[in-house]
Amino acid sequence: MLIISSNKGTIMNWRAWRRQWLTEPLYRKARESMPTLSPTEQQAIEAGDVWWDAQLFSGKPDWGTLVNVRPVALSAEEQAFMDGPVAQLCRMLNDWEITWQHGDLPAPVWAYLKQHGFFGMIIPKEYGGLGFSAYAHSEVVRRISVRSVTAGVTVMVPNSLGPGELLMQFGTEEQRQYWLPRLALGEEIPCFGLTSPEAGSDAAAMTDTGVICRRDVDGVSTVGILLNWRKRYITLSPVATVMGLAFKLSDPDGLIGSKPELGISVALVPTGLPGVTIGRRHLPAMQAFQNGPTEGKDVFVPIDALIGGVQQAGQGWQMLMSALAAGRGISLPSLSAAACVFAAHTSGAYARVRTQFGIPIGKFEGIQEKLGRLAGNAYLVEAARRFTCSGLQLGYKPSVVSAIMKLHATERMRQSVNDAMDVHAGKAVIDGPSNYLGNLYRALPVAITVEGANILTRSLIVFGQGAIRAHPYLMKEVVALGNSDQTAGEDAFDAVIWKHLAHSAKNALRASGMAWTAARFVSAPRGTGAVAPYHRGLIRYSAAFALVSEIALLTLGGSLKRKEMLSARLGDVLAELYLLSAVLKRWQNEGQHESDLPLVKWCAEQAFATIEKRLDDVLLNLPMRSASWVLRALLLPPGMRATPPSDKTTALCANMLLEPSDTRDRLVGAVWEGHDSPSVEQLERAFELVVEVQPLLDRVRHAGLKDWRLAHANGAITQAQADALEAAEQAVAAVVEVDDFAAGDFRRPQSAA
Repeated sequence: MLIISSNKGTIMNWRAWRRQWLTEPLYRKARESMPTLSPTEQQAIEAGDVWWDAQLFSGKPDWGTLVNVRPVALSAEEQAFMDGPVAQLCRMLNDWEITWQHGDLPAPVWAYLKQHGFFGMIIPKEYGGLGFSAYAHSEVVRRISVRSVTAGVTVMVPNSLGPGELLMQFGTEEQRQYWLPRLALGEEIPCFGLTSPEAGSDAAAMTDTGVICRRDVDGVSTVGILLNWRKRYITLSPVATVMGLAFKLSDPDGLIGSKPELGISVALVPTGLPGVTIGRRHLPAMQAFQNGPTEGKDVFVPIDALIGGVQQAGQGWQMLMSALAAGRGISLPSLSAAACVFAAHTSGAYARVRTQFGIPIGKFEGIQEKLGRLAGNAYLVEAARRFTCSGLQLGYKPSVVSAIMKLHATERMRQSVNDAMDVHAGKAVIDGPSNYLGNLYRALPVAITVEGANILTRSLIVFGQGAIRAHPYLMKEVVALGNSDQTAGEDAFDAVIWKHLAHSAKNALRASGMAWTAARFVSAPRGTGAVAPYHRGLIRYSAAFALVSEIALLTLGGSLKRKEMLSARLGDVLAELYLLSAVLKRWQNEGQHESDLPLVKWCAEQAFATIEKRLDDVLLNLPMRSASWVLRALLLPPGMRATPPSDKTTALCANMLLEPSDTRDRLVGAVWEGHDSPSVEQLERAFELVVEVQPLLDRVRHAGLKDWRLAHANGAITQAQADALEAAEQAVAAVVEVDDFAAGDFRRPQSAA
């Protein structure tokens, strides 16, 4: 007992000494260097959940967590909806007419969307909605977006960031009972008013206001909110009947509490109220979806218009970030996955049927470079979409993952559509009803800009939010440093900082050891087989990322917040780790097909090369040069650097798009059977005919005959064979043809003087 007591005393003395001489100086220095977080930043950081991103930030991801994530699948009811209403909707959509003739979805399409519940997919059945899963929501948006961007955006907005999502998460039961059935049936068309001309992405600079006051309504003194706002870029605003409005709320007379300035809040505002003005339509990158400005002057709404009631007053930014954490992971990533797969499919088919110098253009290495990247991006973005939907269906609202998906899915969509334009050349440049790429190409800037512009998301959000939320200790330290009670703050800081430092030291040893051995001795998860090296590499770079992040935070402190280029590069590393995790998960889920390995290899090698380049760039620009030199020696040993995919791997991926196979079907699906677009059907039919007659053409050429017609005349092939060759030739000619117009078709009506 005396020994135990002595040990306890020694431990207590050590802790007291550590607290006085180590913890307190560290605490004071950290408080001085920690950046001051605005209320907006604080709420954004606290919004949403962490998920697999936290595993990656730890430097030692638990593969059991990844392996045990169940693959997403549609229920029988959801599949029936895809086969029925969604397929019928696609048959009703003509993107050329929507964009260039109607400037809107036709009235029968609007009616069909309302009748079949497209605006209420995420609303639970007890409120009249379809109650679909995140994956079903994503699948519907993906399918429609291939057919028409305008229709895809019109469906995605009410089901992502908007009143429905906010009501389900934060609304009162009375609000849900009233509004959700109306939204589900399309009786109310919602929009969401967030962006102000002066504020942009800076919610703290918002000039839209709401003042709590009393007004007589039908002779009754009513507590409510007097609203004034000016918003723009609001999708569905021109046709909306109810708007979710974000504004700064104040209570100068203390009608609901003692706090005069409550902060950003969200209310539901019927657009037919006196003082509401719906502005003239915007035209976003020649896309026909409804978008425009809205203004309100002295618009009075009752206090129960606040979503969630008075208890949610001032919580608007956190509500928005929480809703966005789910919606941003579904909407634009679904459109992006559709675009990447569609670009890969059509480019592969076109490169197979289009010939130059007597051979398919897909056999030229310049084209194969584009096709290989198209195949790799299609595999990766679709893998990430499914993986993210798995997390959402587990109940997570992963804000950092959603930011990664919005940013990197849309960037890869931009790359894929640009590559597809290069492969198609003049076919995609000449516009008209048969150009299946032109409108998608024009829509790219919209996806890059909305739901958080990509520059902002890359520079400030992915790493800036992820470093605090996903790190195993940093969030606890930030809370301790921000504690107004210094003694309590020091206690909390002392409890976590030493665990943090021990974690960092272990991770530094692991990271350097794996770098110098190329992770050869790292244990990969069981059953990974041929992709085990990529698992080991992912573990290695996760540890390297965690270590570089720690040193950047330690040496730069609060100034890292202003080093946006460094933050962006670190965010890119985290994103590559997440996307490669999704690729490995997809390969596992789909049955570990050996024929798909070139795609996995291309994605992994591209990811590793990008990660090393970004880490190298961080170290080149890290202000503390001594730390940079040490990290470079530890993590990027000379002669052992990652390289991008080889020409051979790229060619293998490209060839997958040029010939029918199960691998091609898994990669790009069967677009022709369900697309209902004459130009795409024409392309797919030509592809099938060309592949079918290729053996016959080879026989003719091996016989020394350059023209199949000459072979037919000489009796070398039968009439049936000649008919098949002619049909293929005519189909290809129809595909290569482009639209033309009469001279008067381009005239625009003159406006009245």
